[in-house]
Amino acid sequence: MHGLNQTSVVPVSSSRSVLLEWENSDLPEAPGAPRNLEETGLPLAFLSDLVLRTLLTRGSMVGLELARFLCLPFRCLEEVLTFLKKEKCIEITAGDLIGEVSYRFSLTDMGRERARDAMKMCSYVGPAPVPLMDYVEQTYRQAVTGIRCTPEALREAFSHLVVPEELFRALGPAIVSGKSLFIYGPPGNGKTSIARAIGDFLNHSGGAIYVPYAFFAENSIITVFDPTIHQRVDEDNPSGREDTEATVRRLLNHNVTDARWVKVRRPVVITGGELTLEMLDLRYHAEANFYQAPLHVKANGGVFLIDDFGRQLVSPRELLNRWILPLEDRHDYLTLASGQKFEVPFEELIIFSTNLDPRDLVDDAFLRRIRHKVAIEAPSRQVYEKIFELQCKRLGMNFCPEAVDFLYEQYYSRGRSPRASDCRDLLEIVQAICRFRKQPVHLTRELMAEAAASFICEFN
Repeated sequence: MHGLNQTSVVPVSSSRSVLLEWENSDLPEAPGAPRNLEETGLPLAFLSDLVLRTLLTRGSMVGLELARFLCLPFRCLEEVLTFLKKEKCIEITAGDLIGEVSYRFSLTDMGRERARDAMKMCSYVGPAPVPLMDYVEQTYRQAVTGIRCTPEALREAFSHLVVPEELFRALGPAIVSGKSLFIYGPPGNGKTSIARAIGDFLNHSGGAIYVPYAFFAENSIITVFDPTIHQRVDEDNPSGREDTEATVRRLLNHNVTDARWVKVRRPVVITGGELTLEMLDLRYHAEANFYQAPLHVKANGGVFLIDDFGRQLVSPRELLNRWILPLEDRHDYLTLASGQKFEVPFEELIIFSTNLDPRDLVDDAFLRRIRHKVAIEAPSRQVYEKIFELQCKRLGMNFCPEAVDFLYEQYYSRGRSPRASDCRDLLEIVQAICRFRKQPVHLTRELMAEAAASFICEFN
């Protein structure tokens, strides 16, 4: 993976062949740490500027500290530091007999001037990025496609929901395909809950993946790791902190994982009405001159849920035009401020959830690209009673069949379609009534009638 020309446009479509090789593996192979400057895939000039900016913002640093901060083995920085010393940009101000890894490096006057110039060009200071090609290949190694999903594991993830058997038979293949899923139906019947349960399943049972802090494309830095989206995984060290001895082993040995990558759970990105087209483009920091990856790139290897589809700030037609080719070809194009474009993988399970009529939102060309369509209809009486009983247990309330009888007699048998969410909403109103009256929470037919009078009657 290392040592490739990261400044060229990467033919992502040709790299998809790697997906087939790892499709049936349990866990993706961890990226190996580079053994020298060439294997970092980064130019000497780029790393030199990154070191200068780091020393300018953080002050003098011991070689070990610098390697740890940049997430590179020290041996990969030796050539960079040697170059900067020859250029009279850095100097050694302290050290001992251990070697250069223990030397303290400081900027010279010339180095500070060069560092300020480098800051004007790009003010990114942080872990060294990985080459775009490495990001592309690793993303295909850990695609959702082919993930192991058994009925037993899926039932466990949905144990907090009442899901009919036919719905399980529809959802399982959709998850295994890792392609796209369109969930539709009347409001209040669990579309969002089901979509979120799929995300929880992949997040907790889909195995760990590797996400870079940033990648390097067309001489630009694009940050990817987002702690608000990516949950770190470290089985050996849950705290994420390591002692000095462990750090030395990691930074000096080459038979370890590349520290520029973070081991995380499969990400779940959820958007609603706030989604705009701008959120699907690179976010450019004009003053800092680097980029932040868009949401769907951060979701690679996981789930991207568009909830309440059709109610976004961006129109459904604009959104579908933006994604109609990525959904088909499994890659997307991102555009830099300079106008240059490059390809990135579009490898995630896309879930569209809506209570609007699909025929009013999408055309046949789009529906053809959505591999799986699942309708979530109003629950049957049997399913409704199970949901009702489950909500009673959640609220610490007795199950009262007479309360359900009342709802069907007065409402559901007279034209109002039952909604799964009615169970939760009505029972919470009953709970509030009892709390207000300072009486024990005990469900009766009469309390249900009182709750329904304020909640349902206006919607007959």
